[in-house]
Amino acid sequence: MEALLVIDVQNGIVDFGDFEEELGLIQNIVKDFKGKGKPVIFVRHLDDVEESPLYRGSAGSELHPSVKGFAEVVVEKKTPSSFFKTELASLLEELKVDHVFITGFNTEFCCMFTAISAFDRGYKVTFIENATGTANTDETYEMPGLDIRDFVGTVLHWSDVIEVLDYEEYVEKYK
Repeated sequence: MEALLVIDVQNGIVDFGDFEEELGLIQNIVKDFKGKGKPVIFVRHLDDVEESPLYRGSAGSELHPSVKGFAEVVVEKKTPSSFFKTELASLLEELKVDHVFITGFNTEFCCMFTAISAFDRGYKVTFIENATGTANTDETYEMPGLDIRDFVGTVLHWSDVIEVLDYEEYVEKYK
């Protein structure tokens, strides 16, 4: 069984940039999974630090309006991995999921950590590269010219254990 993970599509992240394209792709994938009756699991990162844009109970911690209406199942987390000290693994087991698809924010943190954690737990993992986004830039990492999403996608692809696709490849292979 396949399941879609929609990671950290929250106001406190999405408000940092223009993510119209990424949000559109995520919505398309969510609709595809729901149309096929496959599970879609949303993940929210919640911080206990008041200064955080994802502070528990703040407007920033809420799911972005572009996806909120789709969120029937929401898992809360406190670390970059959607598996660490959450009910995600037991939920996936209950649903008999063996293949997870990764979309959401931030590419180089929560999406990547969750993809690796899923592989470590024995899941087949498909990372839909252009259906992830990040509020960070090459300046954040003091690495001029760094394309964060492409870099993460390349590293995961080279691992030869995580399938990395762009949306068009996903449509061609899975839709």
